[in-house]
Amino acid sequence: MSHELFERHRDLLERAVAATRSREYFSAYDESPSPRVYGEEAAPAGKAAFEAVLGSSFPLETHGASGTVATEKSPFGFSLEVAYPRVTEEGVEELLTAARAGMKTFRDLGPEGRVGVCVEILDRLHGRIFELANAVQHTSGQAFVMAFQAGGAHALDRALESVAYAWTAMTQVPPTAVWEKPAKGEPLRMEKTFTVVPRGVALVIGCNTFPTWNSWPGLFASLACGNAVVVKPHPGAVLPLAITVQVAREVLAEAGLDPNLVTLAAEDPADRLAAVLAVRPEVRLVDFTGSNAFGDWLEENARQATVFTEKAGVNTVVVDSTDTFRGMCMNLAFSLSLYTGQMCTAPQNLYLPAGGIETDEGHKSVEDVAAGLDAALQKLLGDDGRAVELLGGVVNEGVLSRLDDVGTRGRVLVESRAVRHPAFEGAVVRTPTVVGLSASDGSVYEEECFGPVSYLIETSGTDESIDLFRRTVLEHGAMTASVYSSSQEVVASMREAALDAGVALSENLTGQVFVNQSTAFSDFHGTGANPAANASYTDLAYVAPRFRIVQSRRHL
Repeated sequence: MSHELFERHRDLLERAVAATRSREYFSAYDESPSPRVYGEEAAPAGKAAFEAVLGSSFPLETHGASGTVATEKSPFGFSLEVAYPRVTEEGVEELLTAARAGMKTFRDLGPEGRVGVCVEILDRLHGRIFELANAVQHTSGQAFVMAFQAGGAHALDRALESVAYAWTAMTQVPPTAVWEKPAKGEPLRMEKTFTVVPRGVALVIGCNTFPTWNSWPGLFASLACGNAVVVKPHPGAVLPLAITVQVAREVLAEAGLDPNLVTLAAEDPADRLAAVLAVRPEVRLVDFTGSNAFGDWLEENARQATVFTEKAGVNTVVVDSTDTFRGMCMNLAFSLSLYTGQMCTAPQNLYLPAGGIETDEGHKSVEDVAAGLDAALQKLLGDDGRAVELLGGVVNEGVLSRLDDVGTRGRVLVESRAVRHPAFEGAVVRTPTVVGLSASDGSVYEEECFGPVSYLIETSGTDESIDLFRRTVLEHGAMTASVYSSSQEVVASMREAALDAGVALSENLTGQVFVNQSTAFSDFHGTGANPAANASYTDLAYVAPRFRIVQSRRHL
C-alpha cells in the first residue's frame, strides 16, 4: 500500500521538489480558512472535534506509559483537561524498544514507500486542519487565523518541504549500479547495491509557541529517512502533537507497518523526560526548539546523537533613513505586534543614530521615531476586538514578568496596555512596549527578551549600528535582521554584515511582507551560521544527517 501512496501523491511531491530548486512561490495547502475554500461545514466540524476531546482521555497508546497526565491551560483562560498517557524514566526502556521494533521493515520499504506514507499523513492532517487550528490556538495563544495559517497550512508546507528535501537527498545515489573497470583482457565487473539506512530513534522536543510549525519539519524529515520518531511535546502544548501522532499511527497501521514508529511521550513538567530520552544510546537524532540553556545542554550532553537546535537570539533592525516613514512605522508596528512578539523571528533591537534619521517627511528625531511607532501601534491595536486577532494571548507568566520589568531596563517610550478579549474573559492580552536605550546598554539588549518588548537603541551613527549588529549576532545569534535605508551604500554594507553574521536580511519592508514571516519552499528559516540555530528549515544539510548509505558489492 505504501507504494500506492507514493503514486497517489507523486505529482505533489514532484511539484514540491521543483519548488525547492526554483525558490519560487509554491504552497500545497490553502492558508485561507474561508468556507469558499474548505466548505461551510469544515470550520464548525473542526471546532466540535476540538471541544469533544476537552476533559477526556485522548485515545492514544504509548508503550511504557504509566497513568495519565493533563497539563494544558489555554492562554485564553481555561484548562483543557485532556489526559494523555504519561511516560516517566521508568517506562523509557519499553518505549524505545517498541519504537525500534518496526524499523527494519520500514527501512526495507525504501525511500519511495516511506515518502508515500509521509505525504499521506500530511494529507490526512490537512483534513483535520480546523481541529488542529483550535488545538494550536488554545495551547499557544495564537489568534485563530494565525493558528490556522502558521499551525496548519504553513506548518504542512514546511513539513512537505522537509519530505521533498529528504526525497532529493535519498535519491542522489541509485539503488544499484554496475561497475566496470577496463583491464588487460576482460574488464573488472561488479554489481553494487546502495541502501539508505536510518540512524536510529529520532526525538522531537516540542515547544509551547509553535507546536506544529517547529516540530513537523524534523519529525517528517526523520520519518521519511526511515527513523522511528518519539515526540516529546511541551507540557503546555500537547494536543496538536497528539493529533499528529494519532494520524501518523493510523496511516502506518493501514500501510501494514508498525504504528509504534511514531509515538507520543507526554510528561509532567517535573519528569524532565526530554533530558532522559536525549542521552539514551538508541536516540540518534534530536530536534529541539526552545531556550539557550537546554539547547546548549543538549549539544553538550547528547553526544551519541546529531542534535538540531533552534534557540534564542537578538533579532535586529538597523534604521538609517527611509523613503516612506509611515510605511516603515506600520510595518515595524505589525512585526512587533504579531502574536505579541512571541516569535523567534520578532524584531527586538532597533538601532538608529542618536541624531535622528532622514525621511520623506523630513528629519525625524529619536523621539519622533518612537512617536511614529506609537501612532502606528495605536492605529493597529486601538480597537480591542481587532487587536486580539493580531496579538493573540500571552503564552506564559514568564512573558508577563519580563513585560512588567521593562521600567527597570530603560526609558519607556511606548507603554504596553492590557486588552480585553471580547470572546474570552480570562484571556491575558498585552500590547507591545518600546524601551529607549543607548549603545552602552549592551547588558540589556544583548539578551533575548522574549515577548512584546523591543528596544530603540541610540548609536553614534549608522556605522556603529551596523557594527553593533554584526558583533551581537556573531556572539548571541539572531533568526532575522532588517535594514531601512534610502542609501544603496548603507544597504550594501548591511548586506555584507549579514553575510558575516550568518543571518537572513530583509531590506526596506514597508508593504504586506514582514520580517517575522518566512515562506516554505522559498525562505530559509534560520541559517545554522550563528548561535541562534545550528540548522535551517529546510535545506539538504537538515535532512542528510538523518540517514546513511550502506553498500554491498559482488563480482559479475
